[in-house]
Amino acid sequence: IPPTEPKLVELMNRTGYPISQTNGQRKYGPPPDWKGPPPKGAEVFVGKIPRDVYEDELVPLFTRHGRIYEMRLMMDFNGNNRGYAFVVFSTKKEAQNAVRMLNNYEIRRGKNIGVCPSVDNCRLFVGGIPKTVVREQILTEMQKITDGVQNVIVYPSANDKSKNRGFAFVEYDSHRSAAMARRKLLRQIPQPFTLWGHTIAVDWAEPELEVDDDIMQQVSEAT
Repeated sequence: IPPTEPKLVELMNRTGYPISQTNGQRKYGPPPDWKGPPPKGAEVFVGKIPRDVYEDELVPLFTRHGRIYEMRLMMDFNGNNRGYAFVVFSTKKEAQNAVRMLNNYEIRRGKNIGVCPSVDNCRLFVGGIPKTVVREQILTEMQKITDGVQNVIVYPSANDKSKNRGFAFVEYDSHRSAAMARRKLLRQIPQPFTLWGHTIAVDWAEPELEVDDDIMQQVSEAT
C-alpha cells in the first residue's frame, strides 16, 4: 500500500483485514479469523461508484448491512477506481439485505450507486459430446483435463434413456476454476479442443439451472 494512502492503512489497522492489489483490482479481506471456504451465493456487484470513493467509505457503508468477507475494487493503472466493485458477505441473507438497502443509495449529492446480486458462476455448458458417452466417462475426462471438477450433470435422451442429449453441465469448486477450464476448453491454437474426436461447444451455464423436459427436448433437437 503506498504511503500516500493513510486512510487504507488506518482501515487495515482498525479492522485487521488485509489489503492487497493484483491484476487491476484491490482486495480487502478476508477477515483475519475466517475459517473454511469462502461463502457461496453471497456476492453483490456495486456499480456507478464515484471516482473519488474508496474502501475507507465503502467498507463502513456495506458493513452496516452485514459482515464483509471480501471487497474487490477495480482499479486502473493510475490508482483510480474504475467505478465498480464486488462485495462478498459472510451469508447470502446479508448480501440480499445489502441489495435491498443500498441499491440506488445516494453516496454523493446527485450520485447514486447501483447494487445487485452477482452471479458467481461455477457451472459450464459443454455441448457436442457423443450421445453414447455416459456420465462417468465425462466426469473422468473432465477431471483429467481441467482442475476443480466437482460434478457432471447429464440428461438422458427422451427417445433412448441409454444415451445422453449431446451435452452436459460441469460443476467446479469455484468461479475461478470454471473460468480457467472455460479458457482451456475454448482454445483454438494449435487446433480446437476436442473430446472423443468431437469439437465441443463451451459456455457459461446458468448457476441454478432448472429446466423442464419440454425445453430440454427442444434444445437437444436443435443441437
